[in-house]
Amino acid sequence: MTLGLINANPVVHAKKERIVRSEEPHTDNVIDPLDIYDFVRDIRDPEHPYSLEQLSVLSEESITVDDKLGLILITFTPTVRHCSMATVIGLCLRVKLKHYFPPHYKVDIKVSPGSHASEESVNKQLNDKERIAAALENPNLRQLVDECLYSNEL
Repeated sequence: MTLGLINANPVVHAKKERIVRSEEPHTDNVIDPLDIYDFVRDIRDPEHPYSLEQLSVLSEESITVDDKLGLILITFTPTVRHCSMATVIGLCLRVKLKHYFPPHYKVDIKVSPGSHASEESVNKQLNDKERIAAALENPNLRQLVDECLYSNEL
């Protein structure tokens, strides 16, 4: 057990088999929630060498798309209610998805209702453009995000 971990013993689940899909996931400008899930499920947790999928932080059901409104909602569930890495997880999701969608889509990222002690504050941070830009200017935080997105450990 490593000292200082927020959740020293997370429950780890098996990875699901990937569904074979077309090369171009949204050529018809219709976004499929499964395409989004496949794109983000391998992001590494900032605290553990496991993916968000393996820790059940993300699931297929946690992504909804409203094509008429041009809205994508991603909710995630931190492994503990007092998770200090929730904003980092949300930032990782936002950075990974930044150039993935047609420009008319708005992406909202939130913690699942009741899953975090500071739910309102975390949700506000995750969807504030100025806070996101400021966070990405911090070299240490940017390095952590990059490690989560581009980790070879998975």
